[in-house]
Amino acid sequence: MAIVSVHEHTVSFFAMTHPTAAQSDFVLALREEFRAHLETFYSQLKLAPPYESVEKAIRSLTTNVHGLPNAQRARLAQDPGQKWEQFRRAFETSGLAKKHRGIIAGLARNREGLGLPAEYDHFLDLFTSNPPRPS
Repeated sequence: MAIVSVHEHTVSFFAMTHPTAAQSDFVLALREEFRAHLETFYSQLKLAPPYESVEKAIRSLTTNVHGLPNAQRARLAQDPGQKWEQFRRAFETSGLAKKHRGIIAGLARNREGLGLPAEYDHFLDLFTSNPPRPS
């Protein structure tokens, strides 16, 4: 099936609503990577992950990444720092930073004892900095 249009807005809209296979594969891989990081985070803290909020975080990541321009999505695929920023944003907007807050804030005071790589500070900083915003 081919869509032919003389209007570039129609083509752009079609491209936005029908991602290419490569874009879909990238988003799926990013979702799985994020899920694995969340599993590692909670297992190293010896806490049960709040499953509903984890799923909400994964949906938030998906929505955020789909909303990025193609050029920024391509940079995201190559830049671990940008990936972690997207992970942090999804972690925060999903409400995960409000779950187990007191416990994680206490554990985060001794980060070396947690056995988490430095990248996980993107999550831990949400528990040790400003209080969570009201929902």
